[in-house]
Amino acid sequence: MKPNVYAILNELKQNVEYISEAQMDALAQKIDHANHIFLTGKGRSGLSISAFANRLLHLGYSVSMIGEISAPHTHENDLVIIASGSGETDALVAIAKKAKSEQLDLVCLTMNEASTIAQMADLIVVIPGVSPKVESLKAISSIQPMGSAFEQMLFLSLDALVLSMMDKKGMTSDQMFANHANIE
Repeated sequence: MKPNVYAILNELKQNVEYISEAQMDALAQKIDHANHIFLTGKGRSGLSISAFANRLLHLGYSVSMIGEISAPHTHENDLVIIASGSGETDALVAIAKKAKSEQLDLVCLTMNEASTIAQMADLIVVIPGVSPKVESLKAISSIQPMGSAFEQMLFLSLDALVLSMMDKKGMTSDQMFANHANIE
């Protein structure tokens, strides 16, 4: 098992080189300027974006996961962030169309900058990975099944963005913990 962990970590380490600092900085700026942030994804990408929503909440942002019963109505200056490796998941394409019809700012976190969702987005953040659904960057390969490399890079990249945002806001983990759920 350990050799597989090292192989995965080596893959991810190599894939970091394909992440754009400018795109990640632009994402942080959009988050900072949003009144409310709506996030969504499906499958394992959905798990990664849910973890990011949780950390944004801990940072003091107003956030909701699309589809949750407690998600509020959208308003001007709200932001929608969709995580989709392929950028073609039908349910997420429908959400992107709705976001644009409501004139909301849309961010797409994807491997596929030519995808339907990416083409609607105000900001595309390319997260490297490999998937049978997407023609990937030629330099990237993976021993992992399906979209695992994308989903892992998504999780790690967003956690790294949280560290940058903490630094910018001058927040510590202890300060963030004050926003952590106390009824669990």
